[in-house]
Amino acid sequence: MPDELLFCQDLDRAIALMTRLGLRLDTIFPADDPGVAVLSGGGASVRLVRSDAVTADAASVPELADPAEIPPQRPSRLVVQPVDAAWKTGRAGMRYRDLIPDRLGGRYIGSHIAIPDGGPVPDYVHYHAIHLQLIYCYRGWVRVVYEDQGEPFVMQAGDCVLQPPGIRHRVLEASPGLEVVEIGAPAVHATHVDHDRALPTAELRLERDYGGQRFVRFTAASARFSPSVLPGFDACELGIAAATRGLASVRVLRARDPRPLAARHRADLLFHFVLRGQLTVDGEDRIGATGAFTTAGGRPFAWSDMSPDLELLQVAVPGEPALEQVE
Repeated sequence: MPDELLFCQDLDRAIALMTRLGLRLDTIFPADDPGVAVLSGGGASVRLVRSDAVTADAASVPELADPAEIPPQRPSRLVVQPVDAAWKTGRAGMRYRDLIPDRLGGRYIGSHIAIPDGGPVPDYVHYHAIHLQLIYCYRGWVRVVYEDQGEPFVMQAGDCVLQPPGIRHRVLEASPGLEVVEIGAPAVHATHVDHDRALPTAELRLERDYGGQRFVRFTAASARFSPSVLPGFDACELGIAAATRGLASVRVLRARDPRPLAARHRADLLFHFVLRGQLTVDGEDRIGATGAFTTAGGRPFAWSDMSPDLELLQVAVPGEPALEQVE
């Protein structure tokens, strides 16, 4: 059944109207700035499109790529300062700040997500059509529940989860001032509502395979640091590499005896979010807490003037970024 295509100025208001008319939300995208929603009910299917999400001649309605075929890489060097990016209201009323502004050609999205007021979250059981998605809790706490992973649990600051493709989940409640960092691929992907799934599920399947990946819950209380391949740093691996069969890795880097560093990497993605402290990147950008930088593969980069309390969240795709020091 083809969708009835309707354009609107305010997607949230249009969804609310269609819901009152007896339709229910099936799909929405993108999560950080929703522009398209599909609703159905009573034999009808409606595709709502926010007017400013299409081209000027309304000839191009946003479509979704196959998550198994993420767009070709367009390498670039990106720096996002704490005050650079504007916050937008995204799915379920959450606030989003872009950490990978050019999306590397649509290949990756990095988001700093906040729920300033906390409290119950107007979420629903859903899943994402994605290739990769992980969440790191930066500040506050959030209560979540996942399919086949037991009762709802609370993510605290420093905790991380890998959300494998298709896993059903729901955000239930957050502390005031909650902030998380999310990395996903491809950059534009659908959120699908599962109206028939209740969470938590009765069965506990901790080792379940979801599209070649396993769910991971890393807790900050279990953190163990050891010397990093980067001189002057210790590293804590968060278990993502094993759960994704080497597709990606997530680690926290903590300065031990920071010294100037010059290196290059061969990764598809090498992303850093500053958790605390400061550093200078490539001799020109001084970056502090909540700043982020993405380093293009194969190109040399330099870190200097690192504060003794520096901590970085590092996400690499593939999981071993093949770092090498340069003169």
